[in-house]
Amino acid sequence: MTNVLSRRNVLGAGLAVGATALTTGALSGTAHAQEAFGGSLIGKPRGEQLHLLTFNLRYKGGDPSPHTWEERRPLVKNVLKREKPSILFTQEGVFSQLQDVLEDLDGYDWIHLGRLGGSKSEATAIYWNTKRLKVVEYDHLWLSDTPLLIGSKSWGNNVVRMLTWIRFLDLETGKEFYTVNNHFDHQSEHSRQLGSQMNLDVIAPWIEQGFPVVSAGDFNQVPGTPTYQILVEGGLVDTMLEAEEQVTPVYGTWNGWDPVPTEEERRIDWIMATPDIRVLKAAVNTYSKDGLTPSDHWPAQALVELP
Repeated sequence: MTNVLSRRNVLGAGLAVGATALTTGALSGTAHAQEAFGGSLIGKPRGEQLHLLTFNLRYKGGDPSPHTWEERRPLVKNVLKREKPSILFTQEGVFSQLQDVLEDLDGYDWIHLGRLGGSKSEATAIYWNTKRLKVVEYDHLWLSDTPLLIGSKSWGNNVVRMLTWIRFLDLETGKEFYTVNNHFDHQSEHSRQLGSQMNLDVIAPWIEQGFPVVSAGDFNQVPGTPTYQILVEGGLVDTMLEAEEQVTPVYGTWNGWDPVPTEEERRIDWIMATPDIRVLKAAVNTYSKDGLTPSDHWPAQALVELP
């Protein structure tokens, strides 16, 4: 992990200190796996296991029928009801839409802040199972040269981008760990690379203190690129590739509303983790119904155990 600890050129010492305090799915491989697993790919975790799921929801109001939020909401609800993640990382959701998700979940709480402040614009909201997890601390940072300034952008991205991090206490085991939820820019590779670097800078003090870390979200880039390699060379592992069992093929997570999954499409939604975290299973959830996908992204999932 020495590479992680040496990469701090984005935030500087001040923020490093602050961050410490602060067709249908019926024909898909996923459908066969869901049938084998009783309707879910991974489902409710057992014992010390934690189930992580990252899901770009596609923002409400941006698409005509049949891709409106009102039409897609039951499908999103069905995915979450089947999978029962311990932690749900979301991207692109707007406030009213994210309230709908909370309403459709049973026994969860959430942390939210719009990227323009308050309830304005999209968010990197995180939900968690309250019977299993408790929040110890959290913060929001903007992917810019002024990460504490709400709504800031300065790396060549036209859209404001942000991350949300949470330190969790596992009520089952008494262990603590950190999670980061990201939404990188869709146009600027420069911005994406600096976003990866910021992730390493933010998590470095946590790793120094011995905490396991998960960094998930929509990175808007594919494996093998500099955006991805910065994280891997910085010491994180890709849970989809690290998993002891790949429940599904390594499908692309960007589907563009096409219900037929393929490994040729872009896998831009990742769950990265420090290598001390054991990755038991991983999957890309390609659930659809009557040719309608829940979002223009497939969710990525991982079943893990903390050290």
